[in-house]
Amino acid sequence: MNLSCSLWQDNSMSVKQFAFTKFCYITEQCFFSFALLLFMFLASLTGNALIALAIWTNPVLHTPMYFFLANLSLLEIGYTCSVIPKMLQSLVSEARGISREACATQMFFFSFLGISECCLLAAMAYDRYIAICSPLHYAARMSRGVCAQLAMVSWGVGCMVSLGQTNYIFSLDFCGPCEIDHFFCDLPPILALACGDTSHNEAAVFVVAILCISSPFLLIIASYGRVLAAVLIMPSPEGRRKALSTCSSHLLVVTLFYGSGSVTYLRPKASHSPGVDKLLALFYTVVTSMLNPIIYSLWNKEVKEALRRTLWEKKVLSHG
Repeated sequence: MNLSCSLWQDNSMSVKQFAFTKFCYITEQCFFSFALLLFMFLASLTGNALIALAIWTNPVLHTPMYFFLANLSLLEIGYTCSVIPKMLQSLVSEARGISREACATQMFFFSFLGISECCLLAAMAYDRYIAICSPLHYAARMSRGVCAQLAMVSWGVGCMVSLGQTNYIFSLDFCGPCEIDHFFCDLPPILALACGDTSHNEAAVFVVAILCISSPFLLIIASYGRVLAAVLIMPSPEGRRKALSTCSSHLLVVTLFYGSGSVTYLRPKASHSPGVDKLLALFYTVVTSMLNPIIYSLWNKEVKEALRRTLWEKKVLSHG
């Protein structure tokens, strides 16, 4: 269904109201998609909130690794909340419109939290590198102050880069059509609606993606390369197993997040397909956020014990 665009006059005609394309037309299919998406959304919120709460309330988890994990859980909560509610609304109503300002706000928070997560995953990899390769210096190099600085840098870089990028994109004129062929205000589908030649803008977005996605990823690869080299020369099989077990959950989360993100933002424009882009967007906005708490709780005994204690205390308090 084509929706008319609202325009305003200021030296040029520019769209001030966008609309997301309808991505299901059969009522039963829409409600099934709504129910599935709502379930994943609530599972993601609940899982990440429980992880953050368990770390906050259990002193045994007040270590650098779990400090970063709590930050990751908070990022995931904000990440999904910036996108999914509007997506759910579009599934069950005809209110698929979004103002230019609301679209820019959604893009800012989505980019801000996504870039911050890239940096935070690199900080977590650095933490594992220091813990395994320099255990005697771990307490000094990963002090509470250093961890706080790494977290602040991750959030700060995400905020500044996203603010500049969003302002840069929405300084363009949008002449129509006003339909966004996507679930939310992501960078590539918004750029596709801009007037004139946007090759310079696309190049700038690509450079930012290279810096904010590839650079942290290379740091992660370098950290785990050193970790693997250190693990291979450990004399004790038990020591090797324990060292690898502390890294396995983080490596799986990195693979899920960077795999879908890299395919979306680093592949050539000519290979972009709206259908594939939507599936990838669903994966890195909903599925990975839902799976992260499961991965960390299943593969980490300390987190499982902390979650068990937290849930038991809540149950006792509720009965009391």
